[in-house]
Parts: sequence; structure tokens; C-alpha cells
Amino acid sequence: MDVREYAMQDAVGLAELVRSGNVSAAEVCAAAAEAIETVNPQLNAVVAGPWIEPLSCSANGPFAGVPFALKDLLCHAAGVPSRLGSRLTGGTGVTFPHDTELVARFRKAGLSVIALTSTPEMGYNANTEPVTNGSTRNPWNVHRSAGGSSGGSTALVAAGAIPMAHANDGGGSIRVPAAYNGLVGLKPTRGLVSLAPDYQEALYGFASEFAVTRSVRDCAALLDEVAGWVPGEKYRLQAPPRRYSQEIDRNPAPLRIAVHTDSWAGTEVDPEIALAVNHVARELEGLGHHVECETPVFDWEEFMLAHFRIWAGYVAESVHAISSFSGRAPSRETLEPTVMAGYEYGRALTAIEMGEAFSIVNKISRELGAFHTRYDVLLTPTTNTPPLPLGFLNAGDQSLTHEQWVRRIFDVVSFTPLFNLSGAPAITLPLSTTADGLPIGVQLSADLCGESTLLALAGQLERALPWNQRRPQIHASA
Repeated sequence: MDVREYAMQDAVGLAELVRSGNVSAAEVCAAAAEAIETVNPQLNAVVAGPWIEPLSCSANGPFAGVPFALKDLLCHAAGVPSRLGSRLTGGTGVTFPHDTELVARFRKAGLSVIALTSTPEMGYNANTEPVTNGSTRNPWNVHRSAGGSSGGSTALVAAGAIPMAHANDGGGSIRVPAAYNGLVGLKPTRGLVSLAPDYQEALYGFASEFAVTRSVRDCAALLDEVAGWVPGEKYRLQAPPRRYSQEIDRNPAPLRIAVHTDSWAGTEVDPEIALAVNHVARELEGLGHHVECETPVFDWEEFMLAHFRIWAGYVAESVHAISSFSGRAPSRETLEPTVMAGYEYGRALTAIEMGEAFSIVNKISRELGAFHTRYDVLLTPTTNTPPLPLGFLNAGDQSLTHEQWVRRIFDVVSFTPLFNLSGAPAITLPLSTTADGLPIGVQLSADLCGESTLLALAGQLERALPWNQRRPQIHASA
């Protein structure tokens, strides 16, 4: 299979080619390896692979023969070392004897995992420039950030090296890099995609597992394959009445849509991004939806206090667990300065302080839930700015306290973390570009278990404002 032909296909399209016999799974995998080797020297998005032989998978799944990559964080395959972007894991990484449930479902769906992708240390950044791997660069402009923490996965997918890839999201880590790289990025409802067997929930319920894709149909079709509970889950969500892939071709009934473009942090929003969101709002109005300017109301400083504590608790837990696996002690030699600051902050937290944080989470979640009794969807920017320059979010800055670091991140990605706190679903779509051609992501969010509504609306917007002809400067088809 020609690499140019391969790079232009989404995952559903590649699966159809394999199923029809027009190409073999081996030919597709070879094209993927060539594509990765073509773009990765300029992107630095891969930490392991591409492997000559992909991980074993079903030959009968709906994505049989489709190349795929795993982000090197949280989700893991049996026998494949995980390094989590950290020196704390040691030179050989941490290896588990079992697949996570999500990897098992990827395999059952037929996805051919051929690489691991880069992440900042323990996912603790909205940029991907860890000491262990260096800077992952944006294929639209290699002097710009690919975002984080799923920067490696999004850079590879945007560059046509693989049609979709695993990603996860604890504060925007699917949606931020998807917006920076011109992709579709869905953060599912808390508990919809299993974290078994290692966790009932991760980051105290803030983190969700899924993927980044180039098309809405890939997003919906993959969600059909990986969503759903397993015995012992903390949350058991009801299956939707129709498959997600059946939602995307229908025009939803008129929805009540709120639009908001001012940063909840009170920080600047780039005028081109606000303009793009307002353009989408007018498009939605033209499609028959009821659109008005409105926002959930919550106290940003309380919101930040909860995040200072919950993120630090996560870092302290993670560092302790990795250290016990690797035998390496947390120190300035094994952890980046901002992660070390979070670890020390987290170790000092009391049960009372964590209880106060969870009380804030409850308060804000209920405010957002009440908001969704009046509005079906909330439309916002995904990020405050277009892709930031490399180094802007510098995890190696020794001058920053833990609180200063978290605030620095959320000052520029202030629209995404609300939905991690509440557990509600949110999706970013590449609906516009800046004057100099950089992607702009627009975020749609809904109430808990509102994926069907979001995907139907995303499909409608993809037809109205298509993006499939856009190509970054670095692309496997070039």
C-alpha cells in the first residue's frame, strides 16, 4: 500500500479496505511503519517502535488491520515496558504482566498497536517536553507545542502516520493537544471507559481514557468498541439506546446551546479563537438550534484550590507507586522540578484538606448539573490560545511552587478542566484556523452520559464546516 494513499485514510476507511481484500493488514502495517519513520524525526512523538510486528489482536474485529499507538501513560500492554515520561521508572521502565481492560478491548477491536507515544512526566503538563524524550513538536509548525499530555499521539495522528491513537485526559490532556493539532478529541463521561483492573478511578475521578481521531466517525466507532463496564466497577453506566456510530449521520433535534468565550480564570482569550467560537455559534443557529450567551457560574479560586490538592495527591500517589515498582527513590535526579514540587505538596496534605477539596468538587459539579437542566450543550473555546511556543510551559522551571505551576497551566487552558472535575463529557472539533494556518479547536460539552448528543452535533458540524482537506506542514503524504 502506498504511504500517500494510507495517510489520507481514516481508521474506518482503512478497515473497509482490509475487509474488502483490497489491501492486507500486513501491507497497511508496513505503510504505517514507513509513515512513522518519515515524520517522527521532525516530530519526536514516539518513545518505542514502530515495531516490525504489532501486538497481537483479533483478525475479526471491526478495526482489524488498522495501525494504532498507545500513549505511554496509565494504559499498558502485558510485557511492554512503560516509562511514563519519567526517569523514576529507570532505564528499562516498569513492565506489567497483564493488559489493562482498555488495551484488551483495543486488541479485540482488531487494532494493531505498533508504537508507544510521548507524554510529559506522569502527564503533569499541557505540553510534551519531558527530560526523558525531549520536545514533541507540532506538525503544523515545529516551533510550536504539540500540547499535552497526549502530545505524541496527537502529533502522529495529525501528521497522517496513524489514523487514531490512544489518549487520556485529567485536565484537558485529550482535548488540548487535539485542538493544537487539528483533531477530534472526546473526553468521555467518568466511568464510561473502564480503567480496570488497576484502578476504579484515576486522579480521584478526574481522568478519563479514550483516543484522538481525525474524523467524527472514527471517534464514534471506536467508542462503540471500548465503552462499557466490567464487574467490580465503581460506576455502572447504562448503555445508550443506539450505537454511537448511528448518531453521527443524523441531524439532532433543535438543541438549547449556551455559548461562552470569556476565560473562567479571568485570563486572556486570543481574539481569533473567540471569533471562531462565535462563528460556530452562528452556524449552529443557522442549523436550527437555539443559541444564547450564558455560562455556569462558579468560584475560580475555589476551583483552583481543589485542583492544587487533587493534582498533588495524584502526583504523590503516582510517585510512590512508581518508586515501589522501579526501586528508585524520588529526588531531583529522578523527577522534574514541577513534579517534585507536586510530590512534596501532596505528601504534606491532610485528610481534612482533601475532604475540603472534594467538597468543592461536589459544589461545582452540582452547579454545572443545574446549568444542564437549562441547556443541552455548552459551546466554548478548547484553549485560550493557538498552539503555544515550545518551552512556554516549562516543567523544568525550579522557581515555581506547585500552586504556581498548576495556575500557569490553567491560565492558558482554562476551558477544559471543569469537565474533568464534574465527570461530564466534552469534545473538541477542529472547526477553524488562525490567519497563519494554525488549528483552532472548539469545545462542546454536555451533561453526564451526553456522548450521543455531542457526537450527533459533531457529525452535523463536520458536514457543515468540513476539515478533512487540511494538512499540516509535516505530513506522511507529502
